[in-house]
Amino acid sequence: MYAIMGITGQIGGVVGRVLLAANQPVRAVVRNAGKGRAWADRGCEVALATIEDAASLTTAFRGAKGVFVLVPSSFDPASGFPEAQAIAEALRKALDAASTARVVYLSTIGAQATQSNLLTQHTIIEEALGTLPLPITFLRPAWIMENCSWDVAPARAQGVIPSFLQPLDKPVPMVATADIGRLAASLLQEHWTGHRAVELEGPRRVTPNEIAAAFAGLLQRPVRMEAVPRESWEELFTAQGMKNPTPRIQMLDGFNEGWIDFERGPAARRRESFPWRPC
Repeated sequence: MYAIMGITGQIGGVVGRVLLAANQPVRAVVRNAGKGRAWADRGCEVALATIEDAASLTTAFRGAKGVFVLVPSSFDPASGFPEAQAIAEALRKALDAASTARVVYLSTIGAQATQSNLLTQHTIIEEALGTLPLPITFLRPAWIMENCSWDVAPARAQGVIPSFLQPLDKPVPMVATADIGRLAASLLQEHWTGHRAVELEGPRRVTPNEIAAAFAGLLQRPVRMEAVPRESWEELFTAQGMKNPTPRIQMLDGFNEGWIDFERGPAARRRESFPWRPC
């Protein structure tokens, strides 16, 4: 039995479908029964658990051959990342008590960075899980290609896409959620010992300008990227309702300045195909 967190989302859903297609038994770990109904109809066992509750997580993980751990994204964490600290402790306790055979934790590119930023939440959880005597894979994917979905509306309406990734001609490591899910499902079925980090990106890096060109080809109209001035970010994010925009700003700085990247050299990384065709 494979216990899959986040199965109602994009990445976890792919993990579940790939395992089911391989005739593997799947336990869908969901927050409420309604969210798990569609997966029960597919033949999955359903377990109810919340990410901060070690007891419910332990029950959901117990007896699993492998556990896929996906934590909800927090784009506006409190100072010091107390939310991630609480999640890390709950996960560590649950995985230790459940004695599962192996774990794949969905982390992120740059989890090894020492500078504090939004992705430090994954660093905290990696460090906590790293104390467990279990085979654990920290899956670290690149920038999610589906983030471009936010660009559809401005590309269609104004032909101008605001970009926080800068310079506009700087290639950014990206990957599609489908490829992350497929690799996670494959890793769950592998056998390994100890702890390892697996880094994943698409076949090549993509610039913001290339993304604009792709939209232009798809929409059959001129589309260009426009860099959002760095000095305006804090005011802009605060106006959008963020209480603590600093970690998000630091993350963007990390991508733009290059200190958020993969830990190992290109030869050690996995590369997967995704539906990207520059126009």
